Amino acid sequence: MVQDILLPMTLGFVIFLVGMKAMELALHQSVGRHLQTILERMTATPLHGLLIGTATTAVLQSSTAVTVMTIGLVNAKLLTFPRTLGIILGTNIGTCLTTELIGLNISSMAWPLLTFSLALWLTTALLRELGLGQLLFGFRSVRIGGGSASGAPSAGERWMQAARSGSVIGGGFALLLVGMALMQSVGPAVEASGLFDAFLSRAENSVFWGIAAGAILTAAVHSGAAVIAIIMGLASALALPVPIGIAIVLGANIGTCVTALLVSFGGPKSGRFVAWSHALLNVGGAALFAPFTGELQTVAAWFGASPAAQIAHAQTIFNIACSLLALPLCYLPMIRRMTVR
Repeated sequence: MVQDILLPMTLGFVIFLVGMKAMELALHQSVGRHLQTILERMTATPLHGLLIGTATTAVLQSSTAVTVMTIGLVNAKLLTFPRTLGIILGTNIGTCLTTELIGLNISSMAWPLLTFSLALWLTTALLRELGLGQLLFGFRSVRIGGGSASGAPSAGERWMQAARSGSVIGGGFALLLVGMALMQSVGPAVEASGLFDAFLSRAENSVFWGIAAGAILTAAVHSGAAVIAIIMGLASALALPVPIGIAIVLGANIGTCVTALLVSFGGPKSGRFVAWSHALLNVGGAALFAPFTGELQTVAAWFGASPAAQIAHAQTIFNIACSLLALPLCYLPMIRRMTVR
């Protein structure tokens, strides 16, 4: 069991998390410094907040990061509680991008993409270390508003920085695919496991077991995407029925709330309201859709035939439906006038 299941599963999971963190850090370094200004200025209505929340979460590859940032802005009194509700709805939609990309079944691209990304990163590093960047791209100071800006990046430097960030993002995504392939390889061994059979027999009789498993696993590892990737791998290996996988996805959405709740403790009441609103959305959505995991699979199957694609599409359909159902509530005058301190 250790050699056939635990070792490859752990290794694949670690590689997946490393790739995800590399993507998140590179994207955050590239555009993260602008997100606070965007969130402050472009959340005038819940719909605007939903669109911004979706876009920023898709960029950062982390709904938790955007939620925590939103709590920080509310605690600092840079955002009011009503303006955060649309952002929270959007984070659930934006977080589907990673699983949708994984669901495309492009694992064969992993090693070529990783090789190309590593070569691109080494090229940018060598150009900078050997001083060839100035020769090729003309790195120099630029003048801003008529004054000198010593050390300000030239257009060539910005292109070099973009190439380096792109190489890290591409390499991170390649590691996601490698980790996913390793986790998928344990499917036959997991299917033969007596413990897994016991879980399946219970989960087939009650959707609660799948939801509880997803919530606990996600709360433990602080990554819904990683848990869903494991489930997609098992489903691809035909070790896990798709409806049970969808139930685990519903639970994973609940588990993603734990980090934000922990961050909000000890802060102002307004920040706690943001965290609890996020939890209420995900718990309420899971409770609403729990009886319809079979129907979710049917609808998801319209867009993709493979088990992994169906789970990815089911998560997207679920999150979009929950956010759109909750969006009109954000326009209620009682909520729009709320001031939480």
